[in-house]
Amino acid sequence: MNLQHFLDQKVELYNRADFIENDPIVIPHLFSKKQDIEVMGFFASILAWGQRKTIINKCKELIERMDGSPYDFVVQHQDADLKQLLGFKHRTFNDTDLLYFIAFFKQHYQHYNSLEQAFIQGQEQNPEISIETALNTFKNYFFSLPDYPIRTRKHVSSPLQKSTCKRLNMFLRWMVRQDDKGVDFGIWTGIKPAQLICPCDVHVERVARKLHLITLEKVNWKTALELTENLRLLDPRDPVKYDFALFGLGVEGEM
Repeated sequence: MNLQHFLDQKVELYNRADFIENDPIVIPHLFSKKQDIEVMGFFASILAWGQRKTIINKCKELIERMDGSPYDFVVQHQDADLKQLLGFKHRTFNDTDLLYFIAFFKQHYQHYNSLEQAFIQGQEQNPEISIETALNTFKNYFFSLPDYPIRTRKHVSSPLQKSTCKRLNMFLRWMVRQDDKGVDFGIWTGIKPAQLICPCDVHVERVARKLHLITLEKVNWKTALELTENLRLLDPRDPVKYDFALFGLGVEGEM
């Protein structure tokens, strides 16, 4: 069996609704409004480190603190409402970080109808803008509010830091990829699935090395690019669908 056939089979196995239940993507699937999906998808991806069960529980706690309506809370809250967020903590992400995230969302949604615009700035001048440029531009935009907490910068990565940007690439996969499997949302159209970069977490990296899809020793942005380029050889239009196969093989211990 060749590699593409093997991985295509695993994509079919793991890219299905059963996958959602124990994965952080279950959080944005609790909502139907586009902006709720964006806000909680972003939080679920940013908070996605540690045990998946804990991540999901923390996101549900955050939803409760925002009165069950994240987008409405973001755009309509008064200063007194922010007290509901105090004391929130997940690993090194705390209420200082959370309050800045809420401030950014409020500012953004006052000017745009979708969070997508935060990731496609500059595309009017350059439609072929790369995800690398988009992520670097996004981080600058995210921290464009005055007096942002310095400590919060560590929670939003960028290729400039040589990070794999796993969480942001995962979020983009959720928002951009389009199929009929019911996992990814496909609600953004300004970025094409072919442009996406594969999220490179420990499970994906371990399996990709065994399959010789990664050869670089260090794990950084170049590693994510190398992996994605090799996946594009298998499917140039939708290379990141193989994230399901690599992650599933790693989590289920098949390799």
